[in-house]
Amino acid sequence: MNLFQRAWTVLWKDLRIEGRNREGLNTLIFFSAILLFLFHFALGPDRTQSGAAAGGLLWLGFILMGLFAMARTFQVEREEECLEGLRLLPGDPGAIYLGKVLWATALLGFAELVTFLLFGVLFSVDLWTKLLSLMVVALLGTVGISAVGVLFAAMAAHLRAREAMLPLLFFPLLIPVLLAAIQLTQVILQGGSIFGEGHWVRLLAVFDTIFLVVGFLTFTFVLEE
Repeated sequence: MNLFQRAWTVLWKDLRIEGRNREGLNTLIFFSAILLFLFHFALGPDRTQSGAAAGGLLWLGFILMGLFAMARTFQVEREEECLEGLRLLPGDPGAIYLGKVLWATALLGFAELVTFLLFGVLFSVDLWTKLLSLMVVALLGTVGISAVGVLFAAMAAHLRAREAMLPLLFFPLLIPVLLAAIQLTQVILQGGSIFGEGHWVRLLAVFDTIFLVVGFLTFTFVLEE
């Protein structure tokens, strides 16, 4: 098998597990709905106020959902003591990393799509003409979240205090993603275009590329720890 076939094997394995129990996806969507209802009642009926805070509120929810998803990234392997099985997968261990990043991106991406739709309903915002641009920004941001999160989730998989350590490692590095994604989301919701905000798009693209490369090259050493 080549690199992409091995990555697909890991991705398909995780998708089948998630498809059987849907525990992670259902929890993410429920968590997203609760957050949006809380934001809706906290901000009240003032659409101006809710519109000004929309980007930050959405991405706060996405980051928290990302933390939950990252905590589940190696949960099955850890509970069933299958991490050694992953290490024995033929070929470059970086394929495991890419497969896990693809799984986390797919899981979060679907939950984010549902969140955007719920946001449009609760806050009476017409998102149909903006949904494609929002999902492009969400994809760029989610790849960054997954690239960082999977790497640190693998590092913390054997730690007793992994629930405490993962957020400490996870959140500080995502500040560039948050800044860029919030700004781009606000521009889109206000009727603008991301093509006029090229520096933020480039920031997300560069961040994704750097951490994907770093994660791929270092994952061998992470698994050996």
